Parts: sequence; C-alpha cells; structure tokens
Amino acid sequence: MNVKALIEEVKSNPDIPELATGDTVKVSTLIKEGDKERIQMFQGLIIKINHRADGGNFTVRRIAHGIGVERTFPFMSPLVAKVEVVRHGKVRRAKLYYLRNLSGKAARIKEKRTD
Repeated sequence: MNVKALIEEVKSNPDIPELATGDTVKVSTLIKEGDKERIQMFQGLIIKINHRADGGNFTVRRIAHGIGVERTFPFMSPLVAKVEVVRHGKVRRAKLYYLRNLSGKAARIKEKRTD
C-alpha cells in the first residue's frame, strides 16, 4: 500500500473549527455500544496539539471527580461528531503539561480578550 495515497485519501473533518492550545472545548464523540449509537460530550482544556502528516490530533484534559482525565482526539476521525469552542485561553506555550501538577484555582487559564 502506498503511504502517500493513503494520506491523500484521508479527508479533514469539517466539524472541527480552528483550535489553539489553551482553548476550552466541548467535543462530541460518536459512541457505538453493540448495535446502538449515541453522542457523548467531553468538555475540557486543550493541552496539546500535534500537526502531522496523518492529520494530527489534539489532547483535551478535564477534572472528573477530583481526578485528571485526558483524551486524545484525531482531527481526521469520523467519530468526532462536533467540536465547540467554549472560550479561548491566553497562553504562551504550545504544550501545557505543567497543568498536570496544578489543581484548583492555580490551574485556571485567563481568557483571551477579543475586541
């Protein structure tokens, strides 16, 4: 199988807007359980974005019942039904791994002002 042909046939998902690190997003994913399908929401902060030849992915982190949960979503996946940007964060780094060691108010990100 030709790798170049494989990369070219992958289509980008039109339901994913322009994202940046530090944005708070709601990701709707398609969950298949047996013969049923449903949509599940995952809301959190984007801590990492990878842009690669296969389309790349982004990692979303949230705190669920006091425990940090991270999920990685591919940009090209048809299982990502929709991505909504709740707020744009003001950050100065590309990877926000330092948030893994913070909790509570220390883990907040300032909102980017748009005039």
